[in-house]
Amino acid sequence: MNNKIGVLLANLGTPDAPTAQAIKPYLRQFLSDPRVVDLPKWRWLPILNGIILPQRSKRVAENYQAVWTAQGSPLLAISRQQQAALQNYFNQQNQDVIVELGMTYGNPSLESAVQNLLNSDVAKIIVLPLYPQYSSTTTASVFDAFAAALKNTRHIVPFEFIHSYHLNEDYINALANSVRQQMQDDEFLLFSYHGIPLRYEDEGDYYREHCRQTTLAVVDKLGLLETQWSMSFQSRFGKEEWLQPYTDEFMQNAAQNGIEKLAVICPGFATDCLETIEEIDQENRHYFLQNGGKSYQYIPALNATPAHIAMLAKLVEAKMM
Repeated sequence: MNNKIGVLLANLGTPDAPTAQAIKPYLRQFLSDPRVVDLPKWRWLPILNGIILPQRSKRVAENYQAVWTAQGSPLLAISRQQQAALQNYFNQQNQDVIVELGMTYGNPSLESAVQNLLNSDVAKIIVLPLYPQYSSTTTASVFDAFAAALKNTRHIVPFEFIHSYHLNEDYINALANSVRQQMQDDEFLLFSYHGIPLRYEDEGDYYREHCRQTTLAVVDKLGLLETQWSMSFQSRFGKEEWLQPYTDEFMQNAAQNGIEKLAVICPGFATDCLETIEEIDQENRHYFLQNGGKSYQYIPALNATPAHIAMLAKLVEAKMM
């Protein structure tokens, strides 16, 4: 009897190179997803192709050039490390598991990852989006891409989809421990999450609530007072109102509000990427220090640390039966 399990690690994606030429098709795929931008295509696509892509691709390329590694973008390099570490975990447990990495946008594509699993004759697929908190803009996009990858397949094997893990005890402990290891006693702790348009929440997306629950769980583990932490949302795009408070505005006003020493953690990112390395550790560091802040540190994502890999493995194992 075939009991081989296929695990699909899914993340957002990355361009193939830190150039405007490579970033333009990546951004086109990303910003054409109605889960991300839900405007009518007749209205949105002319703006995207005629204004946003020509202007934004060069600027985004410069940001990627500041963080690019020999192994590609940080997100791709670290996601590969996570894939290898998770595969090694199952190998050491003598479990018949194959771990593939797929991106919703860019390469390696989610479709290619699904096909690799099917070609390996797995009896079941477990989809693990690397998004602790559910959002229609991320988790649901993975579900859409996974379904699309199976659209022309008659032999669809059973599958499980891990919806979220924002209150998973091992996840909360891993976050709390990472803070304990790096945060100084006199530092203020900011939890920064990727934002979404406020309208999406009004239409039913409960992402903010998941972020709030994660934050409060970590705060409770750390025993922090209300005066020692805050929560904000980063990476807004366009003129529409997004979830607030905004991270960059928090940075600019922190010192005048009595916060001189700041530590920042981004619990919504399972993998360090452009939004954490360039935006939080570089751009927002500048905002804070230029506006009177005295010390600043970014606490890295859980990445491929042993505690994170063990937690991800347990999420998968719970779905194996």
